[in-house]
Amino acid sequence: MTLKQMNARSLSRGLGFTLLAACACVDAAALKTMSYTPLAGGEGELVLTLDEAPPAPTVFATDEPSRLVVDLPGTRLETRERTMSLGAGVGRAVTAVEAGGRTRIVVDLVAMAAYDSRVEGNKVIVRLGRPASTSVAGVAAAPVEVQNVDFRRGRDGEAKISVAFSKDFTNADLKVEGSRIIVDFVGAGLAEGQARRLDVTDFATPVQFMEVTRRGANARLEILAGSDFEHMAYQAGSNFVVEVKPVEKQTTASRIGEPPTYTGQPATFNFQDIPVRSVLQLIADVSQLNVVVADSVSGNVTLRLINVPWDQALDIILQAKGLDKRRSGSVIWVAPTKEIADREQAIEDARLAIEDRAPLITEQIPLNYALAEEIAKLLTEDTKGNAAGNQQEGQNNTSGFLSQRGRIGFDVRTNTLLVSDIRTRIEALRELVAILDRPVPQVQIEARVVTASENTSRELGARFGLSGAVEDSDGNLLATSGSNAALDQMVNVALINRLIEFRPSGLPVASPSDERGGGLASPSLADRLNVNLPASTNAPRFGFAVLGADYLLDLELQALETEGRVEIVTRPQVITSSQRPANVVQGSRVPYTRQVVSDGGSTTVTEFIEAGLRLGVTPTISPDGRVFLQIQVQDNSLAGFSPDGAPIINLRETNTSVLIDNGQTVVLGGISTEERSDTVRKTPGLGSVPVLGNLFKSRSRTNSKNELLIFVTPRVLQPGS
Repeated sequence: MTLKQMNARSLSRGLGFTLLAACACVDAAALKTMSYTPLAGGEGELVLTLDEAPPAPTVFATDEPSRLVVDLPGTRLETRERTMSLGAGVGRAVTAVEAGGRTRIVVDLVAMAAYDSRVEGNKVIVRLGRPASTSVAGVAAAPVEVQNVDFRRGRDGEAKISVAFSKDFTNADLKVEGSRIIVDFVGAGLAEGQARRLDVTDFATPVQFMEVTRRGANARLEILAGSDFEHMAYQAGSNFVVEVKPVEKQTTASRIGEPPTYTGQPATFNFQDIPVRSVLQLIADVSQLNVVVADSVSGNVTLRLINVPWDQALDIILQAKGLDKRRSGSVIWVAPTKEIADREQAIEDARLAIEDRAPLITEQIPLNYALAEEIAKLLTEDTKGNAAGNQQEGQNNTSGFLSQRGRIGFDVRTNTLLVSDIRTRIEALRELVAILDRPVPQVQIEARVVTASENTSRELGARFGLSGAVEDSDGNLLATSGSNAALDQMVNVALINRLIEFRPSGLPVASPSDERGGGLASPSLADRLNVNLPASTNAPRFGFAVLGADYLLDLELQALETEGRVEIVTRPQVITSSQRPANVVQGSRVPYTRQVVSDGGSTTVTEFIEAGLRLGVTPTISPDGRVFLQIQVQDNSLAGFSPDGAPIINLRETNTSVLIDNGQTVVLGGISTEERSDTVRKTPGLGSVPVLGNLFKSRSRTNSKNELLIFVTPRVLQPGS
């Protein structure tokens, strides 16, 4: 068969395939319109309308850049506009292309967002933002659950971590902290046995460990990489994949102050007065790279390098001849340093000139969580304004977020930013605002102020009295009692007894009580006591008396032991946002008056002092989920009033800062006071007599202990809780 016949047969076969593809394309469904509807809370809904029922779409997301891709196999594109600017919510723009018998719709996102898709009739509906309440019309969406986590090693030494979910939707938040890649799956649970930590060092990838845990209402995947790495994340259906690739040393930027690292193939160069262009050609042959040398490069060089990496030899030659290089892929451009600097400066000047001539556009950026006034102030201090446009004409903006002609304002009523600038700056500003416009985490702070007091006391007391009156052989009356009144009474009783004893026979008696055996008219007990050192009024007592012919002995012993414990627990609670101060107060304000002297005389002023419980706290949530608290707790009480009428306040408070884990309870401070007292009251001399001296003294011993403890427990509230 001749070459001409072969070409003719190939041409006819190609035309046949083309006709078959054209026929298939005519029979395929056609995408007619694309529309986007912003919804509340930053969500949005993309509707793709076809001329007939579409096939099942394939939807997946990429992390860098943040995009959502919808593939419609077996369809053709018949829309008037292939691109559409969204300008609201998480979406920026939509682009539709057709290739290979399928239609691909790419949605550029401001940041990674949740998504859900469904087919209704001849429409494909893609919801962006928070997950929809239903995945299919009329069918309730099941909770998202991590069912499996798989680790594999790729051909080029990359690590592939695949997370399988129970449904085709999840909201993933990926961030990098040093050598850790942390992915939070918002609202996702963990299947049984999936919470685990895996050591994957033996797979020879940049990943050393990976751990799946549960953090509140979310599932978390932590990846620890032990070397320089690049990462990429994407989502396809019910799988979320994270790829971690090793970074080649020659592409790693050297740190400031550190010598560069050379990894080129060693080579030997030994030349005498050789043209520089020839040496560069030799280096190109060794490195197998394309080297482009500027016409201004000239001169000769003498060098002797033995087993030196070719990239190091190149740097030595460039430094010796005042040259520099720029690399793009496999092409290296070599030129004098000044020529490269002038070219880069010219490119930057041209970029600035294009910005100065680019048309200005005005867009509105609605905010969901942040205040437009605060965001405008954060982005630029020189151009903040309001919707009335009170900015001065000709005022230059020195902020790096806007161009020299850019302006930014805000509308308080609708909480919207008003931006006037070139398109590229507005797109960059929209991405920045999407990062800043996020709900601030909230913290519930629960404090427990525990005031405990414990008292024990022991008291011993005695009351003792001896009353009597006797007559000695000389006829003298001797009397004793506890007081002068009782002594007089005892003397009178003795005199009456004497008269009765020596009364002549037949004389009448003064009263029936004067008869023998009629009883002794004794003084009252309070007058008979010689020692009166009792214990407490309510103390148990034991008393006895001895009554003789002419004397009366009274003795009363008292003993009391008491124990008391009081515990007061106060539990103030407050909820606030991160870095927002909050206060909760319970108690009373005590008024008092004081005189204020001024030139016009003195006036009476009423002032108030707080006496009660106050909890003041400012929490800050760290990126690792811990809480830094600046907290002040006061539990003051009124103790009384001073002679001038001012209230006396018992102070119990603490003011401190502490960093603790979410849900952890910490004791912020405590005050412990212990008081002991031992009191003895006794009759001098007699009270010191062993054993018998206990009748002439009372003893009181008291122990009291007061303790104040302050416990604080912060809990970070998860979205939807």
